[in-house]
Amino acid sequence: MAKLVSKTYGDALFELAVESGRLDSFLDEARGVRSVLESSRELDQLMNHPKIVKEEKIATLENIFKGRVADELVGLLRMLVEKGHYSDTPAVLDYFIEQAKEYKHIGTAYVTTVMTLGEIQKSNLVDRLLATTDYVEFEMHYEVDPSLIGGMVIRIKDRVVDSSIRTKLATLCSELSKIQLKVGECAP
Repeated sequence: MAKLVSKTYGDALFELAVESGRLDSFLDEARGVRSVLESSRELDQLMNHPKIVKEEKIATLENIFKGRVADELVGLLRMLVEKGHYSDTPAVLDYFIEQAKEYKHIGTAYVTTVMTLGEIQKSNLVDRLLATTDYVEFEMHYEVDPSLIGGMVIRIKDRVVDSSIRTKLATLCSELSKIQLKVGECAP
């Protein structure tokens, strides 16, 4: 159900942003709203409290966002509250942000390495990703995981390129165990 809600409302906001020629501003504002909602635990508790009436919740959102973000975005938040889908707001905004980034050919890459990469290494990695994909820009997210032993893991959407030593060792162990099983099976 949440996926249907996020797609329905996210697509509507995306179409409106493209048709009005304001995709960039809607994208920036949606990220800002998402950040505010994510960082304010008190707002989340207030908005999800069952004893607070919808009108009060709408007034709170309007006090926070009206005049700071597009009226259409405030209207979306209002509609989500009115229809009882406020809890789906982060998913709606995330869906819209992903749609807008795809439209603008901006990729998101999650890179895990055994140690922190230097600026030159990061720049070379971005250049390589741009050369091998259809994206014109990347939002990069780096993480360090010493258990990789060496190499790196890159995830873009549902594609994963795993060149870590840990995975290569696991694959080698798996192949070796298959060989040992075959030898054991052949013995009398």
